[in-house]
Amino acid sequence: MEDKLRIARQLDSLGVPFIEGGWPGANPKDVQFFWQLQAAPLQQAEVVAFCSTRRPHHTAAEDPMLQPILTAGTRWVTIFGKSWDLQVTEGLKTSLDENLAMIQDTLEYLRSQDRRVIYDAEHWFDGYKQNPDYALETLATAIAAGAEWIVLCDTNGGTLPHEISQIVDSVNQQFQFLGTEGVAAPQTPLLGIHTHNDSETAVANALAAVLAGAKMVQGTVNGYGERCGNANLCSVIPNLQLKLGYDCLAADQLAQLTKTSRFISEIANLAPDEHAPFVGLSAFAHKGGIHVSAVERNPLTYEHIQPESVGNLRRIVISDQAGLSNILAKARSFGLELSRQDPTCQQLLQRLKLLENQGYQFEVAEASFELLMREALGQRQSLFVVNGFQVHCGVTESPALRQSHCFATVKVTVKGEDILEASEGNGPVAALDAALRKALVNFYPALADFYLTDYKVRILDGAAGTAAKTRVLIESSDGQQRWTTVGVSQNILEASYQAVVEGLEYGLLLQKFPHPLEAAVLIPPLHQEV
Repeated sequence: MEDKLRIARQLDSLGVPFIEGGWPGANPKDVQFFWQLQAAPLQQAEVVAFCSTRRPHHTAAEDPMLQPILTAGTRWVTIFGKSWDLQVTEGLKTSLDENLAMIQDTLEYLRSQDRRVIYDAEHWFDGYKQNPDYALETLATAIAAGAEWIVLCDTNGGTLPHEISQIVDSVNQQFQFLGTEGVAAPQTPLLGIHTHNDSETAVANALAAVLAGAKMVQGTVNGYGERCGNANLCSVIPNLQLKLGYDCLAADQLAQLTKTSRFISEIANLAPDEHAPFVGLSAFAHKGGIHVSAVERNPLTYEHIQPESVGNLRRIVISDQAGLSNILAKARSFGLELSRQDPTCQQLLQRLKLLENQGYQFEVAEASFELLMREALGQRQSLFVVNGFQVHCGVTESPALRQSHCFATVKVTVKGEDILEASEGNGPVAALDAALRKALVNFYPALADFYLTDYKVRILDGAAGTAAKTRVLIESSDGQQRWTTVGVSQNILEASYQAVVEGLEYGLLLQKFPHPLEAAVLIPPLHQEV
């Protein structure tokens, strides 16, 4: 529930007008969520309770399912009902006439209780394509019963944009949702769209519906949702606002979009999609030397919008395609001014290409690249030196359970002292990481806040079998920033050791010399209210 409240308050800050908070009565968490918002309301957004039409052959006033909806205390309620005759007869096991009665009775009852209603026409597009007359009759019933919004749902996600455009336009003409001058007629509900991404067209379908007259888009941040997800608001909003000219959010709110995307992915405990449009870490990344040189002169050459408009940053990526322009631009992002004539630049470029040829990947491990660059410039401080390590793993067999256990020892020199420490872990890397932290934390207390957020292993030459060279990428965080380091070796423990050590070193570097790194994604601390 606390996570849902954080998300709701962030969406409220972003400027989202309606926030569907869940189905009161379906589980205790949703009930408590609405109670909490009654005690501490949102600043501008309308929180909306969600429910289905009443059950067949009951009355809405006596249906216990609807009572928690009223107890939630929201002004707005979203009710979904069946539009597809197949869903009525096969899903609800009732008649087409009873389904119409369910829609009418439910909406009229809620209106009598001073609730404003958004009606979600579930399976609308499938129903319209199979039996348009009945599908349209369900909408007419909802309108007559007092719905203020009619939302057409592509529940199965199988409709394509050209079909969306044609059907939404047909519905608009049928019910005259739009008057002759493109404004809603008096007492006429407004039209909305709800799309799923099963055909990879949820965002395109939402935009097509808006162009055909829809005034509301239902979606989720990052496109999270059942099966393949819902329409991704992080793409819908900037496309509507920056490409189509709709005033969805204030400019300063739109600039919160990237932060909102990453904040919610962190709460959901899902890794952010680095390649997501608009808000992804790579959305405005440039690595080809020619690209970088052009973007340095004029960003419009390779960027479709200004990244700052959605709260993102331009990134200069370092890879084996890099030229001197990449090195110089990257150095500036780290606060280092280099000259093209400086021989260090050429040496660094050659070192970079050599390492990438050996399997290193600095395109995503930018923390390791900064350490490499600072070393080349003589600016890499020696915070600690690992003189050696050993890892022992064993397996304990028992009648009921087979357990593995690992034990690591490390010898570290830090601030002139030699430290020998040991620790256990549920795996060799965990044991090694724990031993390193144990040896260093008394000297660098900030290490206690560092934690591993991702660990990736890739075999670089599969034909070599178990002797193959391995690349390890480790993503670390201190709760506010993330950074990635890389290690490469034929020994997976050696590769992991390289990445772990550089991850700790770079985190300490950030603590001592904080700067706005593109490699370090800012995340609001989860213990703070947004």
